[in-house]
Amino acid sequence: FKFSLDSLKVVSGSEPDIIAHNVETVPALYKSVRRGSDYKRSLDVLKTIKEISPRLNTKSGIMLGLGEKEIEVLDVMRDLRAVKCDFLSIGQYLAPSKLHYPVKEYITPERFAYYKDKGLSMGFSHIESGPYVRSSYMADEYL
Repeated sequence: FKFSLDSLKVVSGSEPDIIAHNVETVPALYKSVRRGSDYKRSLDVLKTIKEISPRLNTKSGIMLGLGEKEIEVLDVMRDLRAVKCDFLSIGQYLAPSKLHYPVKEYITPERFAYYKDKGLSMGFSHIESGPYVRSSYMADEYL
């Protein structure tokens, strides 16, 4: 929506169960992984949705294995909670082709469980976290 307030009001006003907007990765990797995207704007979208409709559930997602550091992942989770994001999906990045950004690391299931535990302790209502988790993975479980 290019952060159109009118568009956000229309979507929020339609009373969806969840509005999702994925941050995808940590801010330090945006220039190489999410060219043209803006981390702060993504947070502002989620924050604005909550301001328009405080009871509306919001969700975001992040991919791991792009070269992010643990502290950066935890900071993203804290940033999402600061804008009252309710739900989070955490999955393994898999390059769609050899032309795409390469996988830097394969994350262990134990590490995904660690991030889930950390996120729940931060106040997320529900987190799906694992190597095969995608943005809408187990979406019916969030509610």
